[in-house]
Amino acid sequence: MNRASAHSRGNAFRLSTTLALAALMVAPALPPARAAEPDYVYGAYQRGYFLTALSLATHRAAENNDPKAMTMLGQLYADGDGVPQDDKKAAEWYKLAADRGDRDAMFALAMFRLAVRAGPRDRDQSAKWLSAAAKLGHPLAAYDLALLYMEGQLFPQDFNRAADLLRVAANAGNSEAQYALGTLYKEGRGVKKDMAEAVRLFSLASLLDNTEAEVEYGIALFNGTGIAKNETAAAEVFHRAAVQGSAVAQDRLARILADGRGAPKNPVAAMKWHLVSKAHGETDLMLDDFINGLDAATREAGEKAAKPYLDVLKKPPS
Repeated sequence: MNRASAHSRGNAFRLSTTLALAALMVAPALPPARAAEPDYVYGAYQRGYFLTALSLATHRAAENNDPKAMTMLGQLYADGDGVPQDDKKAAEWYKLAADRGDRDAMFALAMFRLAVRAGPRDRDQSAKWLSAAAKLGHPLAAYDLALLYMEGQLFPQDFNRAADLLRVAANAGNSEAQYALGTLYKEGRGVKKDMAEAVRLFSLASLLDNTEAEVEYGIALFNGTGIAKNETAAAEVFHRAAVQGSAVAQDRLARILADGRGAPKNPVAAMKWHLVSKAHGETDLMLDDFINGLDAATREAGEKAAKPYLDVLKKPPS
């Protein structure tokens, strides 16, 4: 089972579009990493007491020139929590906090520039704020900046720099960064090729339900690449990713169930997952032949088992 091409086709697209998807969000204000006393502003915000957070943050911003309070005010105006939603005021507060060195405000400004909020899209300014936040250890900023270096449009393409930035985010527990860094180790881009390290990163991202990482981890387990071969464990990983909607995992699981390697043979379940995988666009001629060789009763049972999944796929988006 070495057919990894179906999965690898999607890697570059995912990595090149994640930054644009991230532009739709602004990270919530975070409390100081080592606060000397409880952060009542953040506590009120977390509990949904937005007016209290607004009052406390306004006081701290005015009296103490507190950048964290300014970031909180930016967050409240960005989301319209306790105040009318106002991108212009949000950007102004974020800018005040960013100028005073708050990394969360820097990241928020970068996302505002990408999401065309409070002004036109400005990739240069976004990159500037991402770089500043990444230097201060902001994991999402480091991840998004790494994507820009991999993309090679705004900055010269530099996989070495991208790997360094991804490592910051991966070490902070970002599953997308763990997966992306794992692909670099797998391919030897920006880092020395190291399948054991790639698999370690895929396994970490798998624990956070990253389906692409689950597929890569399952493939490594099944083939014994960079890790001890364990077909049973691979089947479990593929099943988890299959339920989450990965067409490649569905195809792999169908093969396992058809062959009885890693799990007991189950022609009905094999047919079910093959049909679901095909509905997602995956092609597997070997499984087509397997299904054609089944008796009518087994095929009918497989179609019945697949129907709930296929009905969901047929539903128009709401």
